[in-house]
Amino acid sequence: MESAFLVRGVLRTLLVLLLWSSCDGRDSELNYVTCGSLVKLLNTRHNVRLHSHDVKYGSGSGQQSVTGVESADDANSYWQIRGKPNHPCQRGSTIKCGQAIRITHMKTGRNLHTHHFSSPLSHNQEVSAFGENGEGDDLDVWTVQCDGEHWERDEDVRFKHVGTDVFLSITGEQYGQPIRGQREVHGMGSPNQHNRWRTMEGVFIQPSLEPLRHDEL
Repeated sequence: MESAFLVRGVLRTLLVLLLWSSCDGRDSELNYVTCGSLVKLLNTRHNVRLHSHDVKYGSGSGQQSVTGVESADDANSYWQIRGKPNHPCQRGSTIKCGQAIRITHMKTGRNLHTHHFSSPLSHNQEVSAFGENGEGDDLDVWTVQCDGEHWERDEDVRFKHVGTDVFLSITGEQYGQPIRGQREVHGMGSPNQHNRWRTMEGVFIQPSLEPLRHDEL
């Protein structure tokens, strides 16, 4: 019930923000990724979006799987940008390069997570979705690696895991059933072309906007 309430609340916020963004002309403020924003993240090397769903790994940790999908329309590819545990970022504030964040799956409320398990296909480091209602542990924390002062919406960035120093990556391995054609997402120890990401579809919350009062999800 709590997860259903969470999803309904986020969707209501999303609708209000879409209506607001269509009539607001402050284009200069829309250049950055902000705390609380709902985004889809595209791996620019393999042209797939970061995705999750209530399907657990059959090996390794047995936690909720994280994959890459080609479809731009799948609602299971929305993620919320949040502050690290016990240090919430101010809603609508721009995310700085080097800032520690959590990336929370909108539909299931679990955080992007990695740990010392082998991924099932490439045998790199497994990436999963972990926690309940947006709360997990310290292995949910990633830093944004970008070139300037703040994370710009149209630039390629990397996500480096704070706890294990790997980069969020895709190298092209594809799953069979029950998620045929989806790509394996994993952690790699070095920065390269397989771990570059860009924000695509999404809603970017602005500092002055408080359409509905929700605590950080």
